[in-house]
Amino acid sequence: MTHYMELLAQNQPWNLILFMAIPVILAETVAITELYILFSRQFHGGVRKINRSASIVGGVYFCGVFVYLMATAVIPLTTSGGWRGAADVIAVGFYLSGIVPLLGLALLDLGLIGKGRTEEGKLKLHATFVAIFLVVAHVAMIFGMLDPSLLMQQVAPAVHDMGNMPGMNH
Repeated sequence: MTHYMELLAQNQPWNLILFMAIPVILAETVAITELYILFSRQFHGGVRKINRSASIVGGVYFCGVFVYLMATAVIPLTTSGGWRGAADVIAVGFYLSGIVPLLGLALLDLGLIGKGRTEEGKLKLHATFVAIFLVVAHVAMIFGMLDPSLLMQQVAPAVHDMGNMPGMNH
């Protein structure tokens, strides 16, 4: 099991809630409200307030998750050589890279970045951050569910043994 899945499986249900449910619920709230805003072009109102609040809370919350996991998991695993192969590193790395789009959303909605953009320009940047988050979160989940030993096997010997394949005359 990858460290990503082990983290979610331990201390049930709290780790699942703290490290998966809260960030994902906030990000999905942003994504759903984002679609409404994109299609309706209503840049103000209740849906935009929900969108903005979820963006800010999600970005700030994930900053805490990022700092906590760097200190308690990534640095200790790296210094002790405790990683369980490439799938493990990819899962944790992509999960933590979610800080970039989530913090970007928070900074944008706090007015700290994108100041010179029009409402539509801000919306495009906002939607881009949402898309980036969805990609990195799904890569993390896919590699997190993978058996880490699968990416630890050597592929090279099988490639060099092509002469023994039926129908291959060399």
